[in-house]
Amino acid sequence: MEAFLDACRATIGASQVLVDVADMAGYLTDWRRRFTGRALAVLRPASTVEVAELVALCKTWRVPIVPQGGNTGLVLGSVPDESARAVVMSLGRLKRIRAIDAVNNTMTVEAGCVLAQVQAAAAASDRLFPLSLASEGSCTIGGNLSTNAGGTGVLRYGNARELCLGLEVVTADGDIWDGLRGLRKDNTGYDLRDLFIGAEGTLGIITAAVLKLFPQPKARLTALTGLHTPADALKLLMIAQERCGPALTGFELMSGFCMDLVKRHFPHLEHPLPKRYPQYVLLELSDSESEEHAMTLLEAVMTVALEEDLVQDAVVASSIAQSKSLWQLREHISEAQAAEGKNIKHDVSVPISNIGAFVHTTDKHLQDFYPGVRMVTFGHLGDGNLHYNVSPPPGMDANKFLACQAGVNRVVHDSVHGFGGSISAEHGLGALKREEILRYKSPVEMHLMHTIKQALDPLNLMNPGKVL
Repeated sequence: MEAFLDACRATIGASQVLVDVADMAGYLTDWRRRFTGRALAVLRPASTVEVAELVALCKTWRVPIVPQGGNTGLVLGSVPDESARAVVMSLGRLKRIRAIDAVNNTMTVEAGCVLAQVQAAAAASDRLFPLSLASEGSCTIGGNLSTNAGGTGVLRYGNARELCLGLEVVTADGDIWDGLRGLRKDNTGYDLRDLFIGAEGTLGIITAAVLKLFPQPKARLTALTGLHTPADALKLLMIAQERCGPALTGFELMSGFCMDLVKRHFPHLEHPLPKRYPQYVLLELSDSESEEHAMTLLEAVMTVALEEDLVQDAVVASSIAQSKSLWQLREHISEAQAAEGKNIKHDVSVPISNIGAFVHTTDKHLQDFYPGVRMVTFGHLGDGNLHYNVSPPPGMDANKFLACQAGVNRVVHDSVHGFGGSISAEHGLGALKREEILRYKSPVEMHLMHTIKQALDPLNLMNPGKVL
């Protein structure tokens, strides 16, 4: 394949075609460092035109392509397999913010822009881009859109799909589709944008996007509450939605064991509630009027919740610094669990009304099959998305526990399906859940997905082995 690589070098420069194993290493291992693939090369284009030219070369030479942004995914969607046949197409050099239209409340950015960079650019124009993830310092907009990322603001603002108005995409033929339209209404045929969002790079490569912006809120209030059960948290959510409406922008559920892990592995983080509770809720209000108005809303929620014995204790952040400290407790859960040892992760969603029953039922089933497992349950209660993670019993060998992963997954995923949910809420399917999804999607649905894939990528060169 040296002739192919020479053509790539002629297109983007020899220094941007990485073939040395050491140079490629950071692109080949997944975020959790559980799997390392092999690649023919890593290609680092700097523009949409260069991406298109490289894709055309790959089509001519029948070389599979693995698109990659920040490589922060958790389902092996952005790393190659072990065949060394594919190239990794890194979009990290496509990092320009092309335009900000404060009147239209839109921003046009390239796919390699880091999420935190986009948030900062919006803030500099007195606007808000509300997508927020624990990995926002390293994940990219292209990856966010390719997985339809959720995050902590879905309750108010929606997933990445709802935050995108238009796309620029390089197709599997090497053509450039310019769909960068900043329109809220455009009923002129099939919505091609939505085909590529959430497709994990299997239909084409997103190179740029028009994103929605919002006015900056006048005030933000954050509160941490201690509760007994997820059912109590659901009742608190209903009260908060009734009293606060769209001002309620965050509602995160965290089990007591989550907080135990954060306290153990990050002792410098302040835990403001003096007692330990079985469950915690971190909620946030973003108010368009004033801090006083936001506090009135929050006090009304807490008054009802205390009267109904839903909330056992609560603290409201009195400063921006304290608000950040409360959010750090939430954002450090995954790192704390990783520090505790190997674990089995699940990114699931169920109808919000079923969350309490799902957690109770599935916890019990897991204890029946795997006595002593510890549940690290946290997530975006307001949109039904739980990170339902399972840690081994104390003292159990981690590798022995991981050998039970298929059985643990079966218990969890069957329960999710039984409660009308999805085995992937915001992480995608990648290669990790490609076979698992066949148990839960109907043959008709899978046939339709394969039909779309065949129509847009008949040579199966776009991220093969992922999703389908």
